[in-house]
Amino acid sequence: MAFYLTHFSYTPETWARLIENPEDRREAARQYIESVGGKLHGFWYAFGTYDGYNLWEAPDNVSMAAVAIAISGGGALSKFETTVLLTVEETLDALRRARAVAYRKPGA
Repeated sequence: MAFYLTHFSYTPETWARLIENPEDRREAARQYIESVGGKLHGFWYAFGTYDGYNLWEAPDNVSMAAVAIAISGGGALSKFETTVLLTVEETLDALRRARAVAYRKPGA
């Protein structure tokens, strides 16, 4: 399974609803990813560019995309970005495979 880091921000309306009715959103996030056979590894709120971060594990990119589309389409977020994470072993494999890529500089 692959790992994904998402960055999200709530809309002002969502923050107002959460102020009126505080809710632990980890359970909702867990249900979303488990519905595609994945796992939630972490859920954090933050100060700064994004309101929060999630660390997910999903069977494949399409499964994670389904979760991202469903969440984004829900209207509670103003931003939702996903970064595919590679393990060290996957990166080493990619480095080895890169040797076989016949890259040519532009204009060369």
